[in-house]
Amino acid sequence: MVDFFSIQNNTENPTLLLIIYTVLFSFILSSLIAFTYEKTSREVSRPMYFIQALVLLSIVTATVMQAIGDSVARGLGMLGALAVIRFRTTLKNPRNIVFMFSSLAVGIGCGVYAFVIAIVGTVGFCATAFALRLTPFSRQNNLVASLSFQMPDDMEKLKEVKVILKKHCYRFSLKRYKTFNSTEKENIVEYEYQLKMKKVEEGIKLAKVLRQVPEVASVRFNIQDTFEEI
Repeated sequence: MVDFFSIQNNTENPTLLLIIYTVLFSFILSSLIAFTYEKTSREVSRPMYFIQALVLLSIVTATVMQAIGDSVARGLGMLGALAVIRFRTTLKNPRNIVFMFSSLAVGIGCGVYAFVIAIVGTVGFCATAFALRLTPFSRQNNLVASLSFQMPDDMEKLKEVKVILKKHCYRFSLKRYKTFNSTEKENIVEYEYQLKMKKVEEGIKLAKVLRQVPEVASVRFNIQDTFEEI
């Protein structure tokens, strides 16, 4: 059995067993992070290469940290070597960046033999990720969408539409107001509202109810930049 507390004070010349423990812990902890990402992500399409990268990144980072050790010269040499490589992959989702950074932190912790810190930090991170999934901060509980439609420039009819919006949405705000110059749509106004609701089904139901209003036309409901004609 390895004494993690004594290891941290005896790391100048790591043994083969200690190196194996480092790789093993990096793999286990990063796999836990990848499992947490898989179970807590709201994305329909989860790229397998990203999940594999979460596992592999910590092992690579731990290996780099072990190779550098306490040598400043090695650190500068490694920095110069990594500067030659250009990483062009971009992560548009900030949550994915956080998970990637967490895997990197696990590799750093295991690479400097701070196993207790790596274990406690990983468990705390994963537990928080699962807890946030059940809170109002979750995307499922804070669904933001947009709704656009066209109707005559009539304030009374617009008030009726707002009543329908209040019935199906938590909140809504006018995002865009557009008028037309053509004679065919001289008195037509296009409205675009930003909505906050709990379920996608409520948004689809809202769009269908608006379509039943004779004065309302061209109803479109948008979630994640995908418009669906209702």
